[in-house]
Amino acid sequence: MIWELVRALRPKQWTKNVVIFAGLVFDAKLSNTTYLLHTVVGCVAFCFVSGAVYLINDLTDIEKDRQHPRKRHRPLASGRLPVSVARLAVVVILLVCLPVSFGLDPLFGVIVSAYLSLQIAYSFVLKNVVIVDVLTIAAGFVLRVAGGTVLVDAERFSPWLYVCIVLLALFMGLSKRRGELVLLQGNANHHRATLEEYSLPLLDEMISVVTAATVLAYALYTFDPGNPHLPPNGAMMLTIPFVLYCIFRYLYLIHQKGETDPPDAVLLKDRPLQIAIGLWGLTALLVLYLF
Repeated sequence: MIWELVRALRPKQWTKNVVIFAGLVFDAKLSNTTYLLHTVVGCVAFCFVSGAVYLINDLTDIEKDRQHPRKRHRPLASGRLPVSVARLAVVVILLVCLPVSFGLDPLFGVIVSAYLSLQIAYSFVLKNVVIVDVLTIAAGFVLRVAGGTVLVDAERFSPWLYVCIVLLALFMGLSKRRGELVLLQGNANHHRATLEEYSLPLLDEMISVVTAATVLAYALYTFDPGNPHLPPNGAMMLTIPFVLYCIFRYLYLIHQKGETDPPDAVLLKDRPLQIAIGLWGLTALLVLYLF
C-alpha cells in the first residue's frame, strides 16, 4: 500500500519542480549554502504539495480514469490504493508542508498556498475551461519560479526568464493536450471535457506560435544588457542551440514517432533529450559563474 501511495503522488512528475532552482542559479547565488539549503527544502515542499494535488485530482476523476486506457492503471482508479488512505495522505501532507513553507519564508508560504489553491481550482473547475486549462498550468510554473526567487532574496532576476517559463509551460501544456487527443481519438471528450474543444490542427498551430515565442524570448534573455549576471561578451548565447535542439527533438518525437506521453514523461526516457538538457545546464553554469 505504501508503494501504491508513492506512485499516486507521481514522483516522476516532480521534475517540474526543478524550476524552483531558477532563482538560485540565475541570480548567481548557487555557492551560497544557506540559500541552497532553503531552495532544496522548498523544492521538497513543492513536490509533496503537488503530490497532494495529484491525489485530489485522482480522487475527483476516479470514475473517468477507470475508462481511460492509461489512467485506469493508476493506484486509485485500479483500486490498489484505498480512497480513505489517499484522503488521509492529503491531510497529513498539507499539515506538514504548509507550516514548513511558512517557516522558510512567510511570502514563500503564501506562494505555496496560492499554488495549492490554483491547482485545486484546476482540478474541480479550470481544467474544464478551454485555453484557461493550459494557462493555469503555466501559472503553476510561474509560482514555482517566484517561490524560488523569494527563498534566495533574488535581486535582479531577469523578467525575460519569467516570460520563458510561461511560454515553455504553455508548450508543455499544449503538447500534453495534443498527446491526449491522439491517444484517446474519438473518445477524448468522455475523459476530459475540454478535449472536445481542441483539434490537432488548432493545437499544432498554437504550439507553433508558442515555440517561436519561446525561442525568441530566450534569445533576448541571453544578451539582455540590463542583466548584471550575464557576461558582457554575450557568451550566454552559446546555450541557444541546446534550447533549439530540445524543442525540435520533442516536436520530432510527437510528429514523426507518434509520441503521446506528456513532455515530462518523454524527458525521463529519451536519452538525446536528456543529454541536450545536461549540456545546456553545464554551458549555462560555465557562462554564469566562470566567464
